[in-house]
Amino acid sequence: MPWYFAVIEREHELQNPTSPEKIRLLGECLRLGPQSHVLDMASGRGGPALVLATAFGCRITCVERAEEFHTAARRRVSDAGLEALIELVRADASEFSFEPERYDAALCLGASFVWDGLSATLAALAPAVRPGGFVAVGEPYWRVWPLPEGFEPDPGEEFGTLPETIKCFEQDGLAPVTIIDSSLDDWDRYESLHWLAAEQWLHDHPHDPDAQEISARSERHRQRYLRWERDLLGWAIIAGCKR
Repeated sequence: MPWYFAVIEREHELQNPTSPEKIRLLGECLRLGPQSHVLDMASGRGGPALVLATAFGCRITCVERAEEFHTAARRRVSDAGLEALIELVRADASEFSFEPERYDAALCLGASFVWDGLSATLAALAPAVRPGGFVAVGEPYWRVWPLPEGFEPDPGEEFGTLPETIKCFEQDGLAPVTIIDSSLDDWDRYESLHWLAAEQWLHDHPHDPDAQEISARSERHRQRYLRWERDLLGWAIIAGCKR
């Protein structure tokens, strides 16, 4: 079948429940400027890189495995005239080699699954950053704990509470310095754009052999979000300073 996320995130400017304003706020917190070099791992369609390069004039190296997202990012960077600032590398982030302490900041926004969890993600990114630089990860967390009866996390949803999430930074030698939390408006915009993209794809491909599966998966995620996740699941960008 068509890759599900290539279908439902084909129109997302940012592929996480956040906003351009909050990405710019992140750039301010990371002290970015024209002299800065940023590593963005599992960078998707390049949304944060476009915002940061435009706002701060920093250089950004983006690493993304998915061909669909890499192609979209290449088109978006070209359209924005930012080829001199944004380098796009098609590679698996977990296998990407970098020079130690080369970057002023390393990002992984919403993709800690690449390293099978937050702690391993922080351990992978911290060596890329110079002392005094920053590691920033966008990560889900449970707003409510214990989880209510009747709700079963999906595979891969081994998230912690916000204090537990921040503790991971401290355990990996990173001093937590910033939290940029997602609002319900951020969540609703992000999730409902999935619904719109799926509906439009189904309208354009009514006889596609995978249409029924796309429809069923989209409906399941919509109902799960409305029934449970909108109240239970948070998402925040957390930045730590490398000691």
